Amino acid sequence: MKMAKYRMVWTSFWDNPIVLEEMTPEDKYFYLYLLTGPRTTQTGIYQITKKQIAFELGYSIDSVQLLMDRFIHHHKLIRYNPETRELAIKNWGTENLHKCGKAVMDCIMKELKDVKDTSLIQYVAESIEKEEILHLYESFCEPEKSHKEEDNQYEENISEESECEETDEASLQHFTIRGEKQKEKQKENKKEKQQQKEKQKALAPTIEEEQDLDTTPSIVVQGHTEQTDDVKEIIEFWDNNGFGLSNINAKEQLLLWLINSSFLQPKAVILKAMAIACSNNQRRLNYVAGILRNWENESLLTVEEIEAYDVQYHKKTAESCSAGRDVPREFVLDITAGEEE
Repeated sequence: MKMAKYRMVWTSFWDNPIVLEEMTPEDKYFYLYLLTGPRTTQTGIYQITKKQIAFELGYSIDSVQLLMDRFIHHHKLIRYNPETRELAIKNWGTENLHKCGKAVMDCIMKELKDVKDTSLIQYVAESIEKEEILHLYESFCEPEKSHKEEDNQYEENISEESECEETDEASLQHFTIRGEKQKEKQKENKKEKQQQKEKQKALAPTIEEEQDLDTTPSIVVQGHTEQTDDVKEIIEFWDNNGFGLSNINAKEQLLLWLINSSFLQPKAVILKAMAIACSNNQRRLNYVAGILRNWENESLLTVEEIEAYDVQYHKKTAESCSAGRDVPREFVLDITAGEEE
């Protein structure tokens, strides 16, 4: 039996401390979409791709990836299996599963049969209060014993290159020269990986609010004081030109172009892209990112190369107009390409 296609959101949603104090406006919008979107099911587990989310919300795929990471690792309200493309909402049972009539139970049973990653069933079941519905979910969960067996098998297959932070020390404590050498080598590998993680963390730009009376965000780039001025200049341009003073999430995404792009002059190139967005009255992150992405795809990595390209473009345009021809395709950059991702 097919259930009516609607989803309930309680008014208490807005009183939730996590929603009230920890979520940005983008987080709230994204969370409401996850709870009420067209692909939601009666079980709180449904199949969806990041491209589908981006299309329906009007975000770029990069924005969707950042939001999903926040909800998985920071808010800890969802889980996502990238192989099965299945998403599970932690508090679905608390928000939605209050009735257990035959029609509801039949629908839940049918949808649970289609879930490929059964660990997501257990994840949602932890928030279900209705006993009958909880038993139904548990009937689809794998026995606890099988989970332990999988964990044991996983530990046995850990190699020297494994990224796990802990190893089964009992399996390494063999009183042989070979066993001792392997143990020492694992310690060295672990230490090197920890150092690499710390270096990567030090490169990441973050935006933190000052604790004094000044409400303007202060910019901190850990470990790279020479980049602090670059970051401040970009943020000042953003704030002073109407891109959105309180849009912290968009600022953080834009700053990633300083360290994750191939530009030889990242700050100057970013500022130029923002200036173009202002001149076209398109003060949005997606528009700026579209310009940057197209320049990068065309291997225009400095302001000088970009300006030289523009000169060639205008020259070709003038020649084509005088001859009644279209502008050559190789000189056309679609700066709105990023809008449809």
